[in-house]
Amino acid sequence: MESSARLIHGDPIAPVILGVTSILLFAIIGRFTARRLGQPTAFGEVLMGIILGNVGWYLGIDLITVLREGPLVFDVVSQTLAGTPVDKVADSVFGPVTGAEITRIVTGPQGGQVLQVAQTVDVFSRYGVIFLLFMVGLNTNLDEIRRVRADSIRVALIGVIAPFAFGFGTVLILLQDVPLSSNLFIAATLGATSIGITANVLEELGRANTPEGHIILGAAVGDDILGLIMLTVVSSIAVSGGIDIAEVVTVVFVSSLFLVGVIGLGPAIVKFSANLLGKLDIVEAKMFTSYLFVMILAWSANLAGLATIVGAFAAGIVMSDSFFRHHGKAGKRELSVRELIMPLEVILVPIFFILMGIQVKVEAFLSWPVLVVGAGLLVAAVLGKLVSGLGARKPVSKLIVGIGMMPRGEVGLVFAVIGRTLGVIDDAIFSAIVLMIVITTLIAPPLLKWVVARHESNGGYA
Repeated sequence: MESSARLIHGDPIAPVILGVTSILLFAIIGRFTARRLGQPTAFGEVLMGIILGNVGWYLGIDLITVLREGPLVFDVVSQTLAGTPVDKVADSVFGPVTGAEITRIVTGPQGGQVLQVAQTVDVFSRYGVIFLLFMVGLNTNLDEIRRVRADSIRVALIGVIAPFAFGFGTVLILLQDVPLSSNLFIAATLGATSIGITANVLEELGRANTPEGHIILGAAVGDDILGLIMLTVVSSIAVSGGIDIAEVVTVVFVSSLFLVGVIGLGPAIVKFSANLLGKLDIVEAKMFTSYLFVMILAWSANLAGLATIVGAFAAGIVMSDSFFRHHGKAGKRELSVRELIMPLEVILVPIFFILMGIQVKVEAFLSWPVLVVGAGLLVAAVLGKLVSGLGARKPVSKLIVGIGMMPRGEVGLVFAVIGRTLGVIDDAIFSAIVLMIVITTLIAPPLLKWVVARHESNGGYA
């Protein structure tokens, strides 16, 4: 009777609190360890995520097993709610072994709680990277971005074309029996860039508002558009065997219209919102306006086919404390938008990085063919992004720019998952691509820190 009363009065959100807090605790350990070793915090958090994900999976912890599979688990739940048996959906998405494990967890007595915690962690991580790019945007001077616009475009173009070409050639050499559609998809995955990790490292090193930082950030936005176009093209070839020109033109038009609209209309929208909330306290006005603006732009970017973080970065560029100059009392110290948003970033960003690490499956790399193909793709991926630094013509460090474009992170994983869903990438090739993504994501932060320190010590440009 007593146990029944506890169950009735137990707060259903308690497991979510415990699960999210535990994930954050491991992220803090990773951050602390990285600081002690003199490494960027993102490196420590991702590495801690890899350790937690693989040890937890080996020990049979259900939450870790679900988190390792990412959003695909939630797709399984959605299809199940639509009427398809969960075991059939899980088997088609994950294969017989992993599918059976996911089915056991989802249909088990604790399945609902595990999914609640996993989805909360996933949502928090997505909020984390949105606020990270918003903060980077706040520190970015739009005039400086415009000044290096030509360099950013060149870096973005080379940063997509060079890895694609190198990847295509690597697959021709190592996997001669792979169909053309598969080769194109693998090569397209190499062109992806994840700006989240680079932005975090540049912020920590105080280099986000430098010419190199401006070029990298501008190129990352262009990279997202070019990557989207490339994904559209290779997906069309994989599905229909041809290129849908109308769809490609639509992607270019909508994404360009979004960016131009944000830069042109964004300031007016923020000013209007600030005036509308004029009766509120300045802290409330800044928080409400900033939060709503970044979320609306993140959603709008997704609607335009771009990554949500592109919208978040654009929101940060547009947002300014000057829009709120009529609020508050004279002589009272005003907290900046950055100071108000920072607590959210500090809590949520580590969850994003540790979740990236959790989704790295080390056991998938324990195959000689996977290691060989992964090593070949890694070389192509690294060289392709290093070459992109040559597109920077200003007196900047081309090496810093090239390394800054190197991480693939969650963007590369999205490309790989789409390829596997379309059936153009099998499990072995998928594992090889993941190996490339993991290593480029892990080596970029310490490499970037080392090159920046070397660059500052000798005062020269590489």
